[in-house]
Amino acid sequence: MDEPIPVTRTVDHGTAKLMPDVDRSRAWLLTVDGAPQSYVDLDEPTHLEFEYARRLGHVLDSVAPPGRPLDALHLGGGALTLPRYLAATRPGSRQDVVEADGALLDLVAERLPVPGDAGIALHGADARAWLEAAPAASADVLVADVFGGSRVPAHLTSQEYARQAARVLRGDGVYLANLADASPFAFLRSQLATFATAFEELALIAEPGVLRGRRFGNVVLLASHRPLDLATLTRRTASDAFPARVEHGDPLRALIGDAGPVRDEDAVPSPQPPDGAFGIG
Repeated sequence: MDEPIPVTRTVDHGTAKLMPDVDRSRAWLLTVDGAPQSYVDLDEPTHLEFEYARRLGHVLDSVAPPGRPLDALHLGGGALTLPRYLAATRPGSRQDVVEADGALLDLVAERLPVPGDAGIALHGADARAWLEAAPAASADVLVADVFGGSRVPAHLTSQEYARQAARVLRGDGVYLANLADASPFAFLRSQLATFATAFEELALIAEPGVLRGRRFGNVVLLASHRPLDLATLTRRTASDAFPARVEHGDPLRALIGDAGPVRDEDAVPSPQPPDGAFGIG
């Protein structure tokens, strides 16, 4: 059998590379301009390599009884790691994936195709525009993992955006977002204050070192109108190879402090990661 070889292609928003994992026969790492975007194992779609992806997976596992299909909207596609995971763990789920980089979507569909019966529909569109056009109360989960380069675009950080997310989710739906920040957490604090205007329940999942301000890193933001299963999330994230903490209630209110919600006219992208924070090779 021929060894898989790396693929490099110019896409709409940079240079994408698909690099095979020498330790797993049909596993691939996707980077864009050197920043890791996704890791997928076509033979084992439940394998989540990145720590933040495992944390998102824990949330997806806990939002409904095991195996129950979900209607999911994914803003940001990458190599479709989480859509593949949800299709494997909750067969029969209906999923829409919205990715602004149409050429990247084409590359993934060509090189890392999803089974035709997986229930995953791909859409080349702007995430905010798609969200605003989506029907009300049409999703059980909304997963936001959108990065322009290594930064969350400004138009996906505002109060108006948060209200659209709340509108599209059902009453018991859950919003999950992959964010990145470092102390003093100006961006993260503003995001918590912003989503608190649209959702009753908020929680964060992150490594203790990130929460203590020791380094830049990923933080998973959860928002819903109903209490989340924090006991299960706390147990599962604490048992990961890189343990994480779940923050909720008073610690989040203390973190928000005097930060206020962000409106469209004041929104800014998430901070630029320091050199080497996420880069590979």
